[in-house]
Amino acid sequence: MKRIVAAIFHAPMGTTEPERFVEGGRVASTEDLIRDLRPSVDDILVVTGQDRAESFRRSDVEVVQSEPERPFHFGITLKQLVRDYDIDSLLYFGSGSGGLLSSGSIGTLSAFAERDERGALFNNFYSCDFAVFTSASSLLALALPELDNGIGFALADAGIPCFALARTVETEFDIDTPIDLLLLRASGKGGASLKRFLQEGRIEHPTLSALCERLCDRSALIHLSGRINPTTWGAFERQVACRTTGVVEGRGMRATGDSRQLLLQRILREDGPTAFFQRAAETADAAVIDTRPLLATHGRLPPASDRFASDLFLVDAIRDPDWQAFTTAAADAPIPVLLGGHSLVSGGLYLLGEACWKGRDLGRRLHPEPFTGGDDQS
Repeated sequence: MKRIVAAIFHAPMGTTEPERFVEGGRVASTEDLIRDLRPSVDDILVVTGQDRAESFRRSDVEVVQSEPERPFHFGITLKQLVRDYDIDSLLYFGSGSGGLLSSGSIGTLSAFAERDERGALFNNFYSCDFAVFTSASSLLALALPELDNGIGFALADAGIPCFALARTVETEFDIDTPIDLLLLRASGKGGASLKRFLQEGRIEHPTLSALCERLCDRSALIHLSGRINPTTWGAFERQVACRTTGVVEGRGMRATGDSRQLLLQRILREDGPTAFFQRAAETADAAVIDTRPLLATHGRLPPASDRFASDLFLVDAIRDPDWQAFTTAAADAPIPVLLGGHSLVSGGLYLLGEACWKGRDLGRRLHPEPFTGGDDQS
């Protein structure tokens, strides 16, 4: 019998209220994931900092504490687990990912883990949130990346067969920013622990409700921009009543290290944030923007405290002047704007497409059913 182990990596976050909100959501999501995974694996490990160990002990898992004196390195830590715990197949999750997986999807991961052949199965090959590695010992000879985003490229370059799950809200959703949790709450999704956490949360968003109204309006035009997969965009269009427009750029930049300037980034820097959002209002009725590639400076981002404050339009809490100016312009824009990271324009788009119809007339969706050519189309 193969020894199959699940390892959930949880990175501690800062002390601002939005950061505590995100970390609390990840812990709650991990509790749900642990409960769902338990029948399918031999052991479950949670890798986290020493000061976060108590958050997971009630889940009856083994907590592996990262070494505080050394900077965290994903690849080194992954290989250390394989060696120390004699793992044949490894299910890896970043905390906050996998929380929406159904029992059938977990069964798919487990079946892949039972394979004798060497291989890897990713939720997203280009930016990994969770994955399954068979013949885990084969990872020991490889140079694995510092962050999990690029592990798909590392394994493919080493000749390991790589596969990807179909893009759905289950596989794409990841708790990475406060807006991800607010979308979960608006859509009513999540496990028991996560739903309980969200019901107790006090954080709100000033434009989410107005943006959802636009999504249900057939006459509205919504601008989307950022690291959007075409499959995800297509699924979003089938969910909402509005029309969509926008720009796809920045995909794979973090995994590949591509630092070339983006088209919208150049326009923003030439026009300034106020004119940027004025142009957006002239061409669309609302905007959903992945800000990370747009506002990155030579590939670098400000701390999570600034990014999360920007997502929630907490302008006075932002220290980076560029992010503060951009967020101020977004808050003052004549159209509702939703800001976030990659998760907003991946799993978040699926949730937006569901949340916008809560309490509204589903008949307004009015997308025709595909014709299959049969006589009975009932």
